[in-house]
Amino acid sequence: MTRKIFRSLCLVAFTVFLCSVVLIMGVLYDYFSRIQTTQLRMQTQLAAQGVEHAGLDYFDGLDIRDYRITWIGADGSVLFDSDADTAAMENHLERGEVRQALAEGYGESHRYSATLMKRSLYAAQRLSDGTVLRLAIAQNTILTMLLGVGQGFAAVIVIALALSVVLARRLSKRIVEPLNELDLDHPLENRGYEEIGPLLRRMDSQQKQLREQNARLMLDQAERAQAEQVRREFTANVSHELKTPLHVIGGYAELIQNGMVRPEDVRPFAGKICDGARQMGKLLDDIISLSHLDEGAGDMQFEDTDLYALAKDAAEELAAAAEKAGVKIAVTGESTPLRAIPALVRSIVFNLCENGVKYGRRGGTVTVDVKALPAAARLTVTDDGPGIPADQQQHVFERFYRGDKSRSKDIPGTGLGLSIVKHAALVHHAWIDLQSAPGQGTTFTVTFPKEI
Repeated sequence: MTRKIFRSLCLVAFTVFLCSVVLIMGVLYDYFSRIQTTQLRMQTQLAAQGVEHAGLDYFDGLDIRDYRITWIGADGSVLFDSDADTAAMENHLERGEVRQALAEGYGESHRYSATLMKRSLYAAQRLSDGTVLRLAIAQNTILTMLLGVGQGFAAVIVIALALSVVLARRLSKRIVEPLNELDLDHPLENRGYEEIGPLLRRMDSQQKQLREQNARLMLDQAERAQAEQVRREFTANVSHELKTPLHVIGGYAELIQNGMVRPEDVRPFAGKICDGARQMGKLLDDIISLSHLDEGAGDMQFEDTDLYALAKDAAEELAAAAEKAGVKIAVTGESTPLRAIPALVRSIVFNLCENGVKYGRRGGTVTVDVKALPAAARLTVTDDGPGIPADQQQHVFERFYRGDKSRSKDIPGTGLGLSIVKHAALVHHAWIDLQSAPGQGTTFTVTFPKEI
């Protein structure tokens, strides 16, 4: 780019120089021509006065040098010429300056000689006796003048070219230097030409877009990697959770098939097989529910429902399990209208109450409270179980997470209940609050906005 600008500047400088020389030479040539013509007219008038008074005697001893003087009669015959024999000269009556002088008293003309590359200027003055006195002077052409000043002119050209090269080189570097120093990583911090301001702003906008796209791409990649990790862990956990009931079912079924079970033990063994099958069914149902919630539950419709009624239904459904565990379920509150997906809200209440029944102390109470707020509906489920340590509370909503490993082996469950609660709450834009401490029970509070 620097080389291209340099060549362009040199070409422009040389072109301007040549045009300037031509114009200056033309102006000077015209100026000197007018001066020379004026001087020739004055000389002609002075010479005419001398001839008027002295006649031919005026020419005796006259130092003419650069001028040629011709005295022409009224009939065009040459009476005197300073450069030629008058007898051999032709009639001058048809010469332009002579005709003009005879008609107007004074005449001028010029004629060009291609051979001598000179132009002759003529001035003629009519005398009182009708004769004409003419003076002529040779004038060089522009080409002759240029050849005459050739050495000086060549020196000027060389100096001008050298100066043009030096200045063009410095100027081209100064022009390109701000462009070479542009900080393309921070376009708006450059202080260069105002003309490239729109380009720099466009670059800055595109860089911001690229950074945002790159950030989104990295985030997407991280999310995909995380999702892939969750999928692998989920698959491993599902496989692990299915193995236990499958081993139970397979083991008892094989004993019965091989006749290794006493008749009175067949019914208990069949009960074990049924329990394992129910556990597998519950696990599969929870997995299907979670998969459905992961997809957004877009096929499920929001309806006008009553949170208090759903809590009562869930408590009645868990009544038998609660009685078996020696736990009482108490539902308090009031009718609370809510725009929601009934099945998902019911699963939230059911899973929270079921956890309270499973982990609550025998003889304790699981309290379900429903309260209407100005712009929300609040569900609170409290149990008086062993509580959840602070370091485990952030993990309880993870899939297949079981807090007390030693106790969880004896408590049936899939480890997906609270995950279902979390995802169902997200569908309703609800938020969950967990308050628990070892030995002080656990309280889950779910707040639903009334309008979604």
